Amino acid sequence: MQNFTDLILNVWNQGFLGISISQIIISLVILTFAFVLRGLIANIVIKQLEVLTSKTDSQVDDIILDSLRKPLGFIPITIGLYIITIYLPLAGLLDIIATNIVKAFVVFTIFSVLANSVEPLFKFLAGNSWLTSAMSSWLEKSLKVLIWIIGFAVILDIFGIQIGPLIAGLGLFSVAIALGAQDLFKNLIAGMLIIGENRFQPGDRIEVVGQFHGIVETIGFRSTTVRLFNTSPMIIPNKDLSDVSVINHKQLKFRRIRWVINLVYATSSESIIKICDDIEQVINNEKLGFAINPGQESFAKAVEFGASSIDLEVLCYTDINDYTGFSEVKQKLLLEIQQIVLKHGSDFAFPSRSVYIESSPTE
Repeated sequence: MQNFTDLILNVWNQGFLGISISQIIISLVILTFAFVLRGLIANIVIKQLEVLTSKTDSQVDDIILDSLRKPLGFIPITIGLYIITIYLPLAGLLDIIATNIVKAFVVFTIFSVLANSVEPLFKFLAGNSWLTSAMSSWLEKSLKVLIWIIGFAVILDIFGIQIGPLIAGLGLFSVAIALGAQDLFKNLIAGMLIIGENRFQPGDRIEVVGQFHGIVETIGFRSTTVRLFNTSPMIIPNKDLSDVSVINHKQLKFRRIRWVINLVYATSSESIIKICDDIEQVINNEKLGFAINPGQESFAKAVEFGASSIDLEVLCYTDINDYTGFSEVKQKLLLEIQQIVLKHGSDFAFPSRSVYIESSPTE
C-alpha cells in the first residue's frame, strides 16, 4: 500500500512535461477566473459605462464604447495567460512557446482595439463634405484589412516566421492570380473611379436608359447593388457601370413638366390668350409646389395648329424630387388647367376628321 501511495504521489508530482497536476489544476482555476472576470467586465463594467455615456449629448463616446466592447474582454484572458506562464515551471522550448502565445494575445488585443476604432473614427468624420458615404465605407474596410495584415505580420514575427520570403512568395502568387482574375481587378479599379468621381452614392436613384432604374444600396469592391422599383436587388459589376452613361436623378435640381394641351378649333384668340395667362399664373406660384428655374423660365403658349386642335405647350418645373410629391404637383396642375379651359368657354380636342361629300351635277 505504501508503494501504491508513493506511485500516486509520483504521478501527481510528475504530471505532464514536468508540471504537477496541482499546478495544472491551479492554472485551470486561474484561466477560469479570467473568463469569469471577462464576463463581469461585459455585464457590469460595460453596462456602467453605458449608463455614463447615455447621459452625454455626444454620440462619439457611445460609438467608442461599443467598438471597445470585445477588445476589453480579451484583457482578463491575456492577464490570466501571463500569470500562468509565470506560475508554471516552464523551461526551454515550452517556455518560449508559452511566452510567444501571451505576446500574440497582447498583439491581438491591441490590434482589435485599433480595428474597432476605425468605425467611430469615420463616423466622426462623416460630416466632412469631401468624405462621401461610399468613400467612407471603402476607406473603413481597407483600413481594417490593413490593420489586421500588420497585426498578423507582427504575430508571425513573434513566432520567428520570416516575413520577407513570405511576402516575396505572395508577390509571385499575386502575379499568377492577377493574370487569371483580370475582371476582378477591373471591377476593383472601376469601383475606385466611381467613388473618386462621386458619380453616385448609396441612396441615390440612378438609371441606365434601357437597362435598369433603381436605388443604389451598396458600392462594393467588386460590384454595386441597385434595388429596382419592383424591390428586387440587381447586382452589377463595377466595370459595367463605369463604361456606360448613368443618369443620377438624386442630383437633379428641378423636375420638368412639359405638356401639350389640345384645344378645340372653336376657341377664340382672346380665350387662348386668357387661358395661357391663367396657366402661367398657376405655374409661377411657388406655393403650389412649382419652382423657378434660372436656366429656363416657365411658360404656357399656343405653339401650333394641329391636325384637329390648337396646341398649347406648358413648360414648368418643381424642386420636389420624390415621385409621390411630383405626381401630386402634376395632379394639381392638371385640375387647374381643366378649370381654366372650361372657365373661358373652350374645351379639349380629340383626334377627329371631317369628311366633305360633293354632290354630282344633275344632268
